[in-house]
Amino acid sequence: MDTNTSTPRLSRSARRAVLVVHVTASASWLGLTLGLLALGITAATTGSAVSVETSVRAMLLFADWLLLPVAFLTLLSGLVLSLGTPWGLARHRWVVTKFWLTLATTAATVFALRPGVSAAVTAVAAGGPLPDAGDVLFGPVVSLSAYVFMTAISVLKPWGPTRRGRRLRALASGPRQRA
Repeated sequence: MDTNTSTPRLSRSARRAVLVVHVTASASWLGLTLGLLALGITAATTGSAVSVETSVRAMLLFADWLLLPVAFLTLLSGLVLSLGTPWGLARHRWVVTKFWLTLATTAATVFALRPGVSAAVTAVAAGGPLPDAGDVLFGPVVSLSAYVFMTAISVLKPWGPTRRGRRLRALASGPRQRA
């Protein structure tokens, strides 16, 4: 257990297992978003109503059955890692940034991407107008940008510690008593 917090630390094997889950879920989220982007490009650029309908229906399948579980698993495993390791949730700026971006992209998936894709499917199935390119491309492009950025800061770990992280580090290495 860390002497500066009351949060228990994960054992080495538990940390590794959660890290594998987190990286796998994060990579899955990135891959699903690439799939959504490919389907969105197909829907936006094809002139065939059948291809458009098939593409947006596949997007809805991804959004309803795959994206949300992967998004929540990424968020949960990231929280477990941050709270169960010395990285902490509020000790390093890159961890805080990743947390808020993960939370924002998860919320955007729930409240914007899924309803937007569902509306496109409903409109196309009813014989309505084909979805605008922005309707089917905006979400995947923004999400993909966020995931690539989060991957980069996970690898590079920029910006250093937060104010809290500097304070905890100073407490941990504070004045040592001489023997």
